[in-house]
Amino acid sequence: MDKKNRFRLFPWLVCAILALAAFVLRFLLLGYSFSALVCCCLIGIIAFYETTRMLRGKYPKAIHFVRRVFTVCLVIGLLVVGITECVIIKASFGNPQEPVDYVVVLGAKVRVTGPSASLWDRIYGAYDYLEAHPQVTAILSGGQGTDEPVSEAQAMFDELVKLGISPDRLWLEDKATSTWENLQFSLALIEEQTGQQPAKLGVLSSEYHLYRASLFAKACGVEFVGIPARTSRISQMVNHFMREVAGVWHYILLGGQYD
Repeated sequence: MDKKNRFRLFPWLVCAILALAAFVLRFLLLGYSFSALVCCCLIGIIAFYETTRMLRGKYPKAIHFVRRVFTVCLVIGLLVVGITECVIIKASFGNPQEPVDYVVVLGAKVRVTGPSASLWDRIYGAYDYLEAHPQVTAILSGGQGTDEPVSEAQAMFDELVKLGISPDRLWLEDKATSTWENLQFSLALIEEQTGQQPAKLGVLSSEYHLYRASLFAKACGVEFVGIPARTSRISQMVNHFMREVAGVWHYILLGGQYD
């Protein structure tokens, strides 16, 4: 095979590698489905350009027009993704130095073997924050899914008590099934316990999630104070920061859960 033909096969080899990566990420690893979707999108882009290149000699004008339209849309899409990602990254630092009386700790998956990696990150983040701010009360928020052995709130409560946080500082909100419900139900619990809703609310979640959480807090009419829980696994951080772009635009275009 000559050098020119080997070069033309290279894009398809890349597609094969991406397809293998997508299979591993989707079916062999937990929590990397969005990275698998990104691999599939890259395969589609490469396949589009290679297929249209091969057809260019047969339909030159049509192919030129289609490629130009596709390229413009692709560039616009990448710009939107890039700008959104920058906003998410900026929000990921939060403002944990801002004083609050209450902090809502958002739940994450509980597996049969115990808290998921994301939930452990939030538990340790909550522990560090509560140790540094002994006057703050934490609302542990998260219901129990059909495949979870206990509620996310209960799992966080159990581990934080084991770490030495007083149970008196931990209020459980164990009904929420979404970020909107996390905040809505937690504010209702605070009002039930104190007779009024706070004007300002701390929200502790994984750093990639803080921007979207701030949008929900704004919809609830409360001032948002972001407290980041750092993601311990770099691979998960990359996956979730990419996925969060889709989450933000889903909220912007379709709204949250307001029932």
